[in-house]
Amino acid sequence: MAKNLNSLIVRAMIALTLLAFAVVYFGLTAYFFFIYEWLYPEFTDDDFLRTGDVVTLGLLLGIGISTASLLGWILARRIVEPLKSVAGAARRVAEGDFSARASLRRGNFGEASDLVDDFNQMAERLQRAEAELQYSNSAVAHELRTPLTILRGRLQGLLDGAFTPSAALYGRLIEHVDDLSAIVEELRTLALSNAGQLDVQCSRLDLAVEAEAALTSLEDQLGKAGIATTVALSSAVTSADRSRVRQAFVALLENCCRYAPQSAVHVETGVAAQHVFFRCTDTGPGLSDENRMRAFERFWRADDSRGRSGGGSGLGLPIVKAIAQAHGGDALILSSDGPGLAVEIRLPRREQPASI
Repeated sequence: MAKNLNSLIVRAMIALTLLAFAVVYFGLTAYFFFIYEWLYPEFTDDDFLRTGDVVTLGLLLGIGISTASLLGWILARRIVEPLKSVAGAARRVAEGDFSARASLRRGNFGEASDLVDDFNQMAERLQRAEAELQYSNSAVAHELRTPLTILRGRLQGLLDGAFTPSAALYGRLIEHVDDLSAIVEELRTLALSNAGQLDVQCSRLDLAVEAEAALTSLEDQLGKAGIATTVALSSAVTSADRSRVRQAFVALLENCCRYAPQSAVHVETGVAAQHVFFRCTDTGPGLSDENRMRAFERFWRADDSRGRSGGGSGLGLPIVKAIAQAHGGDALILSSDGPGLAVEIRLPRREQPASI
């Protein structure tokens, strides 16, 4: 393609030169034959196009064609080089090398620079997506391996007679099954969100009421974690999916139980400008600035600051963000000078149910 484009541009430049020469030549000929004699009656045929004139026209034509060929070749090279670079990088990406990037020399035109920049941004996103997919597959296998191993060990023990059947043992097995079901449901929620298919059935609700219900449902769990809760629940009416909103609230509170035990948690709801919010602030170990940027990544845990002793799949905050974004809102970590972590869910302020 590059060779064809080069030759096409050169031929086009030559054709333009010949066309311009033909227009000038035939225009002058018409001028001399039909107009010049009328303007200058003393004109004779001997004065028309002497040998020197023909040679001069030939030289001008040769210089014009040579100049057009050179300029066409330079222009074609400037156009083709970024295309060749992008094509080569695209072939490497198609072969699985997502680190491939197109390059651009100085002096190229703006459109070529935009093309290379856009391609490199696309390749970078593909590389991040591939890395995230590989990490997610590994993390899913890791998260499912532990409960499955325990289940198999207990069931094998029951089969071999190593364990005595009891209500407590069956209860623990059911807990492991529930853990597996929860992970599967969380993965399903994230998959639907990534595909833009997370279904939300909106109705009028008050975030203050939903927050109080979430706190009530987790009262025992918060107590076992040694968490003291304070609330400032102001009315925040909007249109949202009640079950999804409560799921997000519960996920934030469970996150406090796992990673900020023996701390104080303050829960707020309210209205700010064009959105309503649910804010959960704990006084636990918190996160560094670098870890705050990764807090909403799937399966990510800041092991150094928020221990894994409480378990968890590392999907809580990503699900919170997915639910918020499905409503046209967002979830974010607020900056704080003190210890702990403050996470806020923001939803658009709507009085009427949104059509989904």
